[in-house]
Amino acid sequence: MKITDIRLKQCVLRKEDPNWRFALGANPTTEGVIISIETQDGLTGYGYASATAHMGATRDGLTKTLEDLIPVLKKFDPLAMSAIRVAVNEAVSGNNQAKAAIDNALFDLVAKSMKVPLHSLFGGAIRTEFPVLRILAIKQPKEMAEQAQKLFDEGYRYFKIKVHGEIDLDIARVAAIREQVGDEANLTVDANQAYTPEDAITAITGMAKSRIDLVEQPVAIDDFDGLKRVTDSVRVTIEADESARSIEDVYELVSNRSVDAISLKVPKLGGLWNTLAAAQICKIGNVKYRFGAHVGSRLLNAPAMHLAATLPDIWYASEFGEFERLLDDPFEGIGVEDGVIRLPNAIGAGIEPVNL
Repeated sequence: MKITDIRLKQCVLRKEDPNWRFALGANPTTEGVIISIETQDGLTGYGYASATAHMGATRDGLTKTLEDLIPVLKKFDPLAMSAIRVAVNEAVSGNNQAKAAIDNALFDLVAKSMKVPLHSLFGGAIRTEFPVLRILAIKQPKEMAEQAQKLFDEGYRYFKIKVHGEIDLDIARVAAIREQVGDEANLTVDANQAYTPEDAITAITGMAKSRIDLVEQPVAIDDFDGLKRVTDSVRVTIEADESARSIEDVYELVSNRSVDAISLKVPKLGGLWNTLAAAQICKIGNVKYRFGAHVGSRLLNAPAMHLAATLPDIWYASEFGEFERLLDDPFEGIGVEDGVIRLPNAIGAGIEPVNL
């Protein structure tokens, strides 16, 4: 099989709520870059590079990196994924979001060439449905409780509450949401690095009264000692997100038992292959894992779902539904119904363009 063309297209998706914000910032849009890898057989594999500012990836930067890697990719048969991975890593260091887009596009393309769903390349699906954890953006407690109720009425039962580092107000946010949606809802908290270890312990102790299941990334990205301190000091599950920005980080977090759980994200880790390795590290080290927020097009979520479908040890609801709050998505093939998202029953990733 021969690659005949590789195309890039920048992608800007408007947020349904232009005032949506979390502890690290606010933006009325979500941005990325779509890569299309075409072959002489008329097949096309698609991947999405997520422009995540707080992880150092911009839309223009991703475009430039992917442009630089196109000549590298064209040297190979797309089936030679291991050789491509080596060549890409030798050509560019870091840039995991760009590498993830290439990786996803190649897996999509190879699965299509074999006429099988993408999950078959990882041993086949053992689940076809995922309960979806939805994010509640930072607002005043009453507003966040109202948004939680709206999502609850749509069938969602898992919620992630964004907080900002203001201890009393954050505790009030969690309490208001619990009072609004009742005991049937499962609540988690995401601080996005907003606390010092001492403040995190205080805040989590207060939030625990509202029966929360986990707290994600309470302290700064590089403060592994602080993460461990919080983990060892509270009874609530502590999860790393931004701190788990590579396989090497996952290994260090697991080896030192700095956290109870890790949020796996395909863009952050550099692709499906690396995410599988990270999941295996977690399993061996007896640290829980799940799939975190893949914020962007359906094209970003579908490949991650295919990998997640093959892993027996995911411990909690995953975040495969944030595309529901975005507008202008140029891809279709998956959707959330009654708080659950289902694996597409199609070859490849099961996602195809409708306006590309």
